[in-house]
Amino acid sequence: MKHIMIGGMVESSAAALGCMRICRVPLADARKVVHQALDLGIRLFDHADVYGFGKSEEIFGEILDLKTPSVRERIQIQSKCTLIRDQVQTLYNDQSKEHIIKSAEASLKRLGTDYLDMFLLHHPDTLVEPEEVAEAFDYLHSTGKVRYFGVSNHKPMQVELLKTCVQQPLIMNQLQFSVAHPDLVDASQPLRMQPHALADTNGDVLTYSRIHKMTIQAWSPFQFGFYGGPFMENEQYPELNQVAGRLADERQVSKSAIAIAWILRHPAKIQPLIGTTNAQRLKDICTGIDVELTREEWYELYRAQLRDEGKSDLSSSVSKQKK
Repeated sequence: MKHIMIGGMVESSAAALGCMRICRVPLADARKVVHQALDLGIRLFDHADVYGFGKSEEIFGEILDLKTPSVRERIQIQSKCTLIRDQVQTLYNDQSKEHIIKSAEASLKRLGTDYLDMFLLHHPDTLVEPEEVAEAFDYLHSTGKVRYFGVSNHKPMQVELLKTCVQQPLIMNQLQFSVAHPDLVDASQPLRMQPHALADTNGDVLTYSRIHKMTIQAWSPFQFGFYGGPFMENEQYPELNQVAGRLADERQVSKSAIAIAWILRHPAKIQPLIGTTNAQRLKDICTGIDVELTREEWYELYRAQLRDEGKSDLSSSVSKQKK
């Protein structure tokens, strides 16, 4: 599998396996998908303390003997903290020093490993004290429990606030991104000529990440909306499915592979987090890592999504202005 440099500092696989759902399938299926990922060359495995309320990390630690150096050195593990949940909803976000340290140490125990390669702040906390985050990161780094740090779902100025105190580089930001949910592109260089697509007063996160060498990790790389479901075969996306299907047939891969190729084509070197629990589907998806879309094909997929969403693109806006 191709490799990328996360944050310009850590070499990793071009795609990662998202482990949120491995607690929802039989252990045998979880074991198959993890080992399939390893066979495909995936090195990075993404976790969070709230995934199955810790059960996903326990299962992963059961699948792989992480106390064995040859096993642990072969992979990279990242986890996240911040969300405080019950069985139904998020109650609040907590980026206090106490919670960050407690969460990281609990993840280490569940996984059965001595260190995390990366540890991320899962969601912004409006009550954050950057000084506390810095103290927590300093402790986790100096004790060898965490090697690198990052964030998830953070806007540029929220990252800048953390950087006023945090000394360690923040090397990645996890964000929702797919060909059916291209908000990052809409905000940075939109064909969608509508005011709300141009009025991001917080600065577009895609451009910010490229400037500051923060790798974007794309979660839900096949979904539309917020947990809207996969766009493949969805009647709301006829044009996108038609274009993706044609490109998939031309290259003899799946539509999911084309969706991954679309993400990887961006020069920001985005790392998709693939959350499937089906080993064969993971294999089919990863064929997209070797697919190279042309600039024209990339924009053709993007424009198809815009039309399916009923959004104005550049050509329609120009024609309206001429009228």
